[in-house]
Amino acid sequence: MDATYFRKGFGLKAEVKPVISAEYDSALLERIRSRANVDRFGDVTIHLAKDFGFCYGVDRAVDYAYQARHKFPDRRIFLVGEIIHNSHVNQRLRERGIEFIYPDDDGRYDFRSITAEDVVIIPAFGVTIGDLERLRKTGCVLVDTTCGSVLLVWKRVQQYARDGFTAVIHGKYKHEESRATASQVLNYENGRYLIVRNLDEAEVVGRYLVGHPDRIGRDDFLRRFRKCSSTGFDPDRDLAKIGVANQTTMLATESLAIGARLREMMARSFGEDHARTHFRSFGTICSATQERQDAVIEMMSDEPPDLMIVIGGYNSSNTNHLAHLCRDHATTFHIATADCINTGTGAIRHKPELDPHAPEVTAWNWMPAGPFRLGMTAGASTPDNQIGKAVARVLAIRGIEVEL
Repeated sequence: MDATYFRKGFGLKAEVKPVISAEYDSALLERIRSRANVDRFGDVTIHLAKDFGFCYGVDRAVDYAYQARHKFPDRRIFLVGEIIHNSHVNQRLRERGIEFIYPDDDGRYDFRSITAEDVVIIPAFGVTIGDLERLRKTGCVLVDTTCGSVLLVWKRVQQYARDGFTAVIHGKYKHEESRATASQVLNYENGRYLIVRNLDEAEVVGRYLVGHPDRIGRDDFLRRFRKCSSTGFDPDRDLAKIGVANQTTMLATESLAIGARLREMMARSFGEDHARTHFRSFGTICSATQERQDAVIEMMSDEPPDLMIVIGGYNSSNTNHLAHLCRDHATTFHIATADCINTGTGAIRHKPELDPHAPEVTAWNWMPAGPFRLGMTAGASTPDNQIGKAVARVLAIRGIEVEL
């Protein structure tokens, strides 16, 4: 790259560390961690999941954003979308004068106001190859915080495209990461992609590719996946050879199930030798996402808590999946921030459904009257101070005061 492109920060980590620590750390959380993630306060026992909160990629992205502001105190700084899906962190960046550029309903960004004198931060999700090229043409300074785990997925789908395989991506077609990942196949002349949301959609794809008697028609297929596939996608041509990948924050078990089901259908219909040469799949769930999901599964399998609080943005894919895993075992409240817990009324505002657009609801008298165990976890984009603040608010409702 060139002198206007930065992927490794500006060497200012030590300078911004005190600011980041003051805004995102929690002494209360450190106390609970030091006690093997279990601590008792009056009649409430807090259980923290083994792994939760900020992952390395998120920590790095936030750090680079603060470094950029420190490096260019007098320049306009823009952020493409959101640095991560956490309202608290994004608000902190706004307070530092970083302007957010949001996409329209079709995922397009308006970069017309950006000049060569500006600084633009690329979020942890990455951007499409088209958006990166448009930004480079402005001559602005680019601070690229794309997560390393996302870059590994990009390399995988690029290999698929290079070798003539269509990338079937388990993800949400409107999600910034899935859009960016899908765009990587366009580096190749005949690159193709198809994004499937879940196992049900993968089943539709699988039935079509093997010619199942109950498959939908070609026109119905094209209508169903019009927004989720590359331009000119032809299911009769482009499903002949497929390679499976995924948005890094999806539910790992579902991603594995999608890959296994598609391969099973291909092998059963055309033979094992055919599947061996016409199907590829590599696990691309990031390690941090996997660790947080595993930690929740472990907590639920031993002795589930009486209540579970999951903290993170309602539009955060990995947080939504954590809440989904918890709901099968314990009464679960997915809250966006600690402020969703009202110490005055004792109520809690939460999102009860997996759909990020589902309305927030309010629950009253949600805590047991007697002693209870409260489990807590948080998505990879949730800072410690929000988790610690949530603990303190729960305890305050019980009349227990603690130091944050």
